[in-house]
Parts: sequence; C-alpha cells; structure tokens
Amino acid sequence: MKRALHSWQGALALILCLAALACLPLMAADAPSPFGTGTVVLVFLLVAGAALVSFTNLSQPLVATILFVAAHLAVWLLLAGIAGNEGKATLAFFLMLAASWLLAWRCVTVLSGIRPKSKSGDTFLRLLIPAIFGAWILILWEAATRGAGIPFIILPPPSSIGARLAGSVPILWADVQQTIFKAVLFGYVVGCVSGFVVAILADRIAFLRRGLLPIGNMVSALPIIGVAPIMVMWFGFDWQSKAAVVIIMTFFPMLVNTVAGLGASGAMERDLMRSYASDYWQTLMKLRLPAAMPFIFNALKINSTLALIGAIVAEFFGTPIVGMGFRISTEIGRMNVDMVWAEIAVAALVGSVFYGVVALGERATTFWHPSNRGG
Repeated sequence: MKRALHSWQGALALILCLAALACLPLMAADAPSPFGTGTVVLVFLLVAGAALVSFTNLSQPLVATILFVAAHLAVWLLLAGIAGNEGKATLAFFLMLAASWLLAWRCVTVLSGIRPKSKSGDTFLRLLIPAIFGAWILILWEAATRGAGIPFIILPPPSSIGARLAGSVPILWADVQQTIFKAVLFGYVVGCVSGFVVAILADRIAFLRRGLLPIGNMVSALPIIGVAPIMVMWFGFDWQSKAAVVIIMTFFPMLVNTVAGLGASGAMERDLMRSYASDYWQTLMKLRLPAAMPFIFNALKINSTLALIGAIVAEFFGTPIVGMGFRISTEIGRMNVDMVWAEIAVAALVGSVFYGVVALGERATTFWHPSNRGG
C-alpha cells in the first residue's frame, strides 16, 4: 500500500490500462488503417510493465530510464497509428494516452528526486526535466487534435505547424529581420537607454521626478491599439513607426523601475558615503546604481516581451509586405492557420531567447544579490 501511494501515477496507469482493455479496440471499426494486434499488445505491455517497475526498489536513474523509454515509445506507437485515421480514436486510445502521460509524470518526479554529484549532471537534469514537460504538451496537443478529429483550421496539430515551419524558412527569416532586427532591437535599445537616462535626471532634479512619474503611469496605461495607428501616420509604414511604438512601450517601465531602484539603497549606506565626503555622482556609481540593478533588470525583462508584442501589433496597422504582424494578419484572412501558428512559434522562440539573454546578463551582473546566490 505504501509503495502504491508512493507511485500513485503508476497505480493509476495500471487502472487506466485495465479500463482500456475493457474498451478495446483503440480505433473505430470504420478506421482506414486500424492498429495491428501486435502494436496493441506492445503498447499495453510497455505501459503496464513500466507502471509495475515504478513500484520497485531499483535505483532512481534506472527507474527513470525505464519510465522514459516506455512512456515515449508507447505514445509514439499511438501517434503513429492515429496518423491517417483522424477522428477515429476511441475511449481506449485516450485512456492509454493518459496512462502514458502518467508514466512520464512519474519519470519527471523520479528525476526531480535525483541529486547529481557533478555539475554537468545537474545541468543535464535541469534541461531534461523541462524538455520532457514541454514535449508532452506537444504530444497531448497532437493526440487530441488528430484523435478527436479537430479541424485543422480551428487548431492544427504541432506536426502540421512543424511542417509549415520547415517549408517556410525564407519567409519566416525575412519576417524576423523586418520585425525583430529592425523594429524591436532599435526600439528596445532606444527606449531602455532613454528611460534610464531620464530616470537619472529625474532622480537628480526633484520637480522633474514629481512631474514625470505620474505622467509615466498614465502613458503606461495607453492601449497599444490606439497608439500604433498614430505612429504609422507620423513615421510611415516601414519599421520606423513600429520602432516608435516599441520606444513608447519600453520607455516608461524603465523610467519607473530605475527611479524606484535608485531609492532602494539604505539610509545607513548613504550616510556612510556622505561621511566619506562622497559627492552625488560617486554615491550614484558606487552605491545607488548597484543597488538599483535588480530593478533595472526587471524592467529590461519586462520590456523584452513588451517590445516584441508592440512591434507585432503595430504591424497590423500598416507595413510593407513583410513582417511577423503583417504575416499573421494576412494569413489568418486566407485561413492559413498553420502559417499563423508558425509565426507565433517563431515569436515565442525569439522572445524566450531574448528574455534568456537578459536573464543571463542579470545573473552575471547581480551575482551578489540574494536571489542569485546559493541556488
């Protein structure tokens, strides 16, 4: 009983296997290419065998390996069988899919309990666990859309989106160049740098601080859908108008966060600097700016996503015949939903890389901060 509770995912997977046996076959009788008997038996053996292994006292790495192989091989067989038989999956199919998912869940749980002795092993686990988690989001998405026969125009499966990605690399690359390398990067740099500089001036000049911050809070609440067409009218249809939108969206988060960060240093530290006869700029460079770094990097991370969103939405209101926002708005009108999802996938990937680079810079710069120590 204790082992069953310890591996409740394995116990529930066995129950689902028994329920699936009672609901066979895995596909409707009118399916063009139903599962072969050997494939069905192999899927059940993989899932049931791995579920039983989860109750044993074998070493954690061995149990995790068995669970990983069995869960992914079983679901690969299920997905391979449903291809070409869309909408023909039965309850038994989804029960076995859920059982495989539970085994992957148990695998991640076991992996999370392993304490590697080497740094490379720890890095490997840190990458493997989220990779498994992310892979199963795509697996369940694929199985649900194909198994339930959801129309591709409503929600295409990941395999269809991947095929569109592979077949549209030149178009996607041109869109990335227009949106990311021109509008986003230029607007992000200008907006963040100008916000930082104005924050230093506002910190130095009291009336500027009292006048700007309320306006900054008000401008931050402006809807991008109202600002974007105005910027297009002012700066034209090319990337400059999108960069202007990005500048507006990134300027005030940097301003507000930097001003807040400059006030984060303690009164005792500032008094100590004054006792050393430090002037304003010495105190700023040696005490207040280092203390403000977590706030500044927080603004940089927020702006990394705001910049991408702002540029893409701004392209909906006028752009040359290239750009991520232009492609999304055009292809959705043509009902090419897989291309729209391909653009979304590229935007998500670029945004994640952008955010990751800023996070790495934060870790290298604020290594002394408690949030970056001892992790």
